[in-house]
Amino acid sequence: MRRPGNSDETVLLKRSGFNRPGPRRPGKWMAVAGVLLVAVLAVLAWFALRPGRKPEFAIRSATEAQILADRPVHLTVFRFAPDPKVVVLDFPGLEQQGLMLDRVAALVEKKNLPRDRVLTDAELAAAITAADATVATYYYGHDYRAADLARFFRLAARDHVGLNPEEQRLRRLMRQLGWLSRPGWTAGAIITIPAVEPAAQVGPGMRKVILHHELSHGFYFTSAAYAAYVKHVWQTVLTRAQRQDYRRFLSSEDYDPAETDLIMNEMQAYTMFTPDPRFFTAAAVGMTQAALTRLQIAFRQGMPRGWLRDGAINPGALAR
Repeated sequence: MRRPGNSDETVLLKRSGFNRPGPRRPGKWMAVAGVLLVAVLAVLAWFALRPGRKPEFAIRSATEAQILADRPVHLTVFRFAPDPKVVVLDFPGLEQQGLMLDRVAALVEKKNLPRDRVLTDAELAAAITAADATVATYYYGHDYRAADLARFFRLAARDHVGLNPEEQRLRRLMRQLGWLSRPGWTAGAIITIPAVEPAAQVGPGMRKVILHHELSHGFYFTSAAYAAYVKHVWQTVLTRAQRQDYRRFLSSEDYDPAETDLIMNEMQAYTMFTPDPRFFTAAAVGMTQAALTRLQIAFRQGMPRGWLRDGAINPGALAR
């Protein structure tokens, strides 16, 4: 919209008598006050009516292949085309990714850490050291519900925990997405991947595996039907011993084994969307390869049709 003009100011000046000579000083000061009031209102109107500022984050839709083809030199933000409620953060390196999300991981997923408060800088550094990790390697990929991220920022504000510049940047992204204006909103999810970074041993193959794994988490967060199906598999397809083996494996990876929803989510991602022995094998969960194959076949048979099922491990197809 155009900036408001000053025609109303001119009318007011003429009517006030401000430009007429005379001894009526009270009228003169009233006119001055009127002019100042109009000026203030004009400035406020300009700020209220001016065109919106350009959003800080340019967010574009992309498929899995298009995201993989990205070569980020700075943080790139995508909406996943088959499931736009999933927002993908593509980082130029593990260090920046860790600075933005390691403290969130400590709150939401990491074992032996509090679930009701955000760690201070010193506490986070100690937790990373205790995990025999660095800021860069605390996680190679992250995934969180919108509601968990909103809770992170509420707790940090409540306890006056200072956030680093990358965490503050994440908060601005949350605001742009509208995820902080609707407390408890759970329709969206954020997942992350690092760029190819040979110095950190992240090659193209590892980047591909991380993205595929994390996308399955995104769908778990945004699809109530899929989350319910995973719970069904966990409770009725896996044996009690197998559930215990998954908890043990995931605990060894520093996930909190007491968080059943987290464990079920990781079970589906590792079992069905991580075909890389660097990250997951049958032996890791105490199974033979034949037993894992039977589980994968049974899991895939009941999956909702769509992009996720199409991308799931399909040992039945390999056997034909």
